[in-house]
Amino acid sequence: MQYEPIKSTLGRFLSGPVFLRKLFYCLLDLLLLRAWHVKRALRRLRREYPGEASVLDAGSGFGQYTWRMSRMNRNWKIKAVDINREQVEECRKFFQAAGLSGRVVCETADLTRLSGNPRYDLILSVDVMEHIREDDLVFRNFFNSLSDNGYLLMLTPSDKGGSDVHNASDASFIDEHVRNGYGTVEISHKLASAGFRNIEIRYTYGIPGDISWRLSMKYPVRMLNRSGLFFIILPFWYILIFPFAFILNTFDLCLRHKQGTGLLVLAQK
Repeated sequence: MQYEPIKSTLGRFLSGPVFLRKLFYCLLDLLLLRAWHVKRALRRLRREYPGEASVLDAGSGFGQYTWRMSRMNRNWKIKAVDINREQVEECRKFFQAAGLSGRVVCETADLTRLSGNPRYDLILSVDVMEHIREDDLVFRNFFNSLSDNGYLLMLTPSDKGGSDVHNASDASFIDEHVRNGYGTVEISHKLASAGFRNIEIRYTYGIPGDISWRLSMKYPVRMLNRSGLFFIILPFWYILIFPFAFILNTFDLCLRHKQGTGLLVLAQK
């Protein structure tokens, strides 16, 4: 399935009034399970940096996590980078209109060419590494870009069905993915080889989360790939499934999963 064209269409639709993009961010926070797990992890890290901190949103996409972090701590200075120039420009316009251009900088960047300067206290990377083939290089770039004792927080598909791949004959649900997911041993080894320590890995998207993902992401994306007319039906679809997705997300967030289709990773320099 092609995901980038859908994101581009949404980006153009949301490039208007500030309130519309804020509403979109709110809906993403409520519906997408990844946002629930990331928000909880960010609240934990907020205690580490109650004052000023330099943050990199590496692969910022629509900018929803940049927006959330800018509201979590008004002393944080955040750089949001993405390889998609169109999305970066739309984010830049939004944050400027929202009065945050002094604390939020949006730039086009390739993470494989990320410079070691300036130094960041926290790097956030959500659903990015499955799109980058040279992952070892990016992990080293993250390490070199962090200040001493800085943190990398990352969410990515696992090899337990991430990208909806369960056996060798399956193909990734998203065509833009270059890998189906990481194993816990594999990603721990890659991060340790890059220099990271205190590596914590937790499965996300257990059984309830996987069901929620199918309802809130897989089926809608499939519909939109068939025809853009499904954009008209989409609001009614989400009104119907939202109560079920909310309950499933709550269970996924609260339970400790022996395995899941996603990984939440926290590592320290």
